[in-house]
Amino acid sequence: MDWRDKLSGLKSELPQVEEKPAAELKPTKKRQVEPLRVELNKRNGKPATLITDFKGKDAELKELAKLLKVKCGAGGSSREGEILVQGDFRLKIVDILVEMGFKVKKINFK
Repeated sequence: MDWRDKLSGLKSELPQVEEKPAAELKPTKKRQVEPLRVELNKRNGKPATLITDFKGKDAELKELAKLLKVKCGAGGSSREGEILVQGDFRLKIVDILVEMGFKVKKINFK
């Protein structure tokens, strides 16, 4: 018996995990009325996507920031109603936020 056969046998024994769509991940219980602003900003000459005008608790902001950073595969930070994601991910972030039920105002889109 080859190692590949053993590995495929082990894979069949593992439990199947379903990935939740972004719409089911709800960082906020009550959606905010005002739209989130998504824009491209330059930080030290490098592109950064900035999400501003978030109204809610700091824990919800951090949870949303973590979700966006994981989905984009990038670093970033969150504080005082702003989320910064390193890199130009404007379109991807807008799609994720719209799926989650947020209103979005696009700034600096072409």
